[in-house]
Amino acid sequence: MLLTGFDPFNGAEVNPSWEAVKALHGQSIEGRRLVAAQLPTEFGAALRVLDTLLDQLRPELVICTGQAGGRSAISLERVAININDAPIRDNAGAQPVDTPVVPAAPAAYFSSLPIKPMLLALQQRGLPAEVSQTAGTFVCNHVFYGLMHRLTIHPGLRHARGGFVHVPWLPEQGQPSLPLQDIITGLRVAVQCALRPVHTAGGASAGRTH
Repeated sequence: MLLTGFDPFNGAEVNPSWEAVKALHGQSIEGRRLVAAQLPTEFGAALRVLDTLLDQLRPELVICTGQAGGRSAISLERVAININDAPIRDNAGAQPVDTPVVPAAPAAYFSSLPIKPMLLALQQRGLPAEVSQTAGTFVCNHVFYGLMHRLTIHPGLRHARGGFVHVPWLPEQGQPSLPLQDIITGLRVAVQCALRPVHTAGGASAGRTH
């Protein structure tokens, strides 16, 4: 299993997505080993790092995570869209406007994670959680779309489930926030749920587009 988080960006000293997945690195969940990796908050470079990881690991499950300042719940993203439209510069200074993530590719991909069972599992643990209909248009969506495109077109990865989860700020970053341990617990619960057999994933079949 592969979990990714991002490095800090926009002048921040910490990114809760990386702090949480780093804490899970090397753990065994449902008999599978979890590998955590950090992606750069950079258009293009983030997908190149992710592609290398996918080629090396050929994981059964991929959950990419990112920070969503202003959100108060763990957000299970439903759909990735094929557009880069950066409200701020990334860590390499790039700020693309209305460019495709993958030229001539589908407009969108649904997550292939079982987001509704994951939502229920998180809520049953008393954790704030929601299904989100937008992953934005910054590097998080860029990675989410790139992941789903790769899982769809690569013959060696079509067995894999994938998707994206946004997490709130840590308390020291501002409000609303969620303690790091709650984010770690939430991701572990999400992974456990995603590994169980389900009849539907993300409200649609894996890899389908609209």
